[in-house]
Amino acid sequence: MELEAKLHEIKKPIMVLGTSSGAGKSLTVTAICRILKNLGEEPIPFKGQNMSNNAWVDWEGGEMAYSQAIQAIACGINPSAEMNPILLKPQGHSISEVIHLGKSIGITAAKNYYQDWFISGWEVIKKSLSSIYKKNPNCRLIIEGAGSPVEMNLIHRDLTNLRIAKYLNANCILVTDIERGGVFAQIIGTLELMKPEEKKLIKGIIINRFRGDLSLFKEGKEWIENKTQVPVIGIIPWLNDSFPPEDSLDLLEKKSHFENPDIKVGIIKLPSISNFSDFDPLRNEESIFIEWIDKSQNLKRYDFIILPGSKQTIKDQIFLENSGLSKEIRAYSNNEGHIIGICGGLQMLGTTLEDPYFKEGSKNHSEQKIQGIGLLPLKTIFFENKLTRQIHSESLWPCQSKIKGFEIHNGKTQLDNMQSSFKINPIFKDLDLGWYKVNNGGGTIAGTYIHGIFENDSWRDQYINLIRKSKNLQKTNKESIPYKKKRESIIENLANEFDKHLNLTSFLN
Repeated sequence: MELEAKLHEIKKPIMVLGTSSGAGKSLTVTAICRILKNLGEEPIPFKGQNMSNNAWVDWEGGEMAYSQAIQAIACGINPSAEMNPILLKPQGHSISEVIHLGKSIGITAAKNYYQDWFISGWEVIKKSLSSIYKKNPNCRLIIEGAGSPVEMNLIHRDLTNLRIAKYLNANCILVTDIERGGVFAQIIGTLELMKPEEKKLIKGIIINRFRGDLSLFKEGKEWIENKTQVPVIGIIPWLNDSFPPEDSLDLLEKKSHFENPDIKVGIIKLPSISNFSDFDPLRNEESIFIEWIDKSQNLKRYDFIILPGSKQTIKDQIFLENSGLSKEIRAYSNNEGHIIGICGGLQMLGTTLEDPYFKEGSKNHSEQKIQGIGLLPLKTIFFENKLTRQIHSESLWPCQSKIKGFEIHNGKTQLDNMQSSFKINPIFKDLDLGWYKVNNGGGTIAGTYIHGIFENDSWRDQYINLIRKSKNLQKTNKESIPYKKKRESIIENLANEFDKHLNLTSFLN
């Protein structure tokens, strides 16, 4: 039986829409998911379509947005690509990779997306919804919208806002960010642009990121409710930025908030950076200060350098060369610096990058085979198909420990036999997951395909201790708090803060 015929049987979904991008939809959904879990409900997150290069791989090897994975974790369930059936991964120049139910199925230009992908996109969204309800008949979907639901030039191709709200007859919450200013105009303008049947779905308004005394907004709350006839169900205070990241590159502008750190880390801010959530475990280390590097500079101030993942490795390697950063990274290595590359960062640390199918950002034949930074004797060839899988392995360096993470990458990396003078060793028992070498001066160059490597507590602690030793700092002998425990605490604190200021009673009927 089609889902439409069963809508009267399911628990009323809650949908979080925003007056703009960055209004706080992702965090609001995360908080509501954990609040409902704590109430004994069975919440499941859902976002029909997300555009992001910050991805996660589920247990079946399906790609999904990282934000929906965190929301699933807040629900206490395993992330699944069904929770984010359409993922668009930008490649620059208004081109995106199209992923349906975790699998890459094509490339689209923004101007052709509606014509080429709208019908199949809506079908895959409905298929996912039906599958979720079939597997979890007692669940309550907590749905996240995208951007603004009333972008009038795009509303005819809406797949993930009001179309889903109307399809499921969801109870909708409109979130607005008062920190941006113009909160009254944002709310009124958004509601005025909705059709009457759409406006009826808005059952509550949340004022997000309010600074100062909440009582000072009493008159504003009353004005909004009188003008819109929609209750303001929550005024959420400004929360510190240790909470889970929004699915936004705004995270790249945040710096570590701990005082007196022992270690300074520089992360190269690639134009096509992907999976920046890999570094969230480092942001939660009190001894570490993180800065993002986007231009050539002397890197000596940093205790180690990270080259992150890339959606367009050839393009980003060309950026490193043209900007002078490749030269600075090589100089840093020669001065006993420690460097680690993850996924695309690993590939760029090698000697050659070859892109015969134009999959990784090469624009012409002269860019199909280029030189890497040349610090590891590795060559990478990019093929047509992508590898996505969960990883369970064991590390050999800098310690022996169990390792979990996931792979998302095009390309196969092998030892470059033309560079036999290099001494290089595997990092893991699975020999193709990463390599390292020690410089004569004592610095290390390492690269791995494993996303989430820093979430492995023993491995992270030992790598940090390796850096500390090179600085003549005492090793941290105390057992650190496991990152996943920290993440749980962060999500629980987030939910508690929302719960203090949010009235969800009318949404749970």
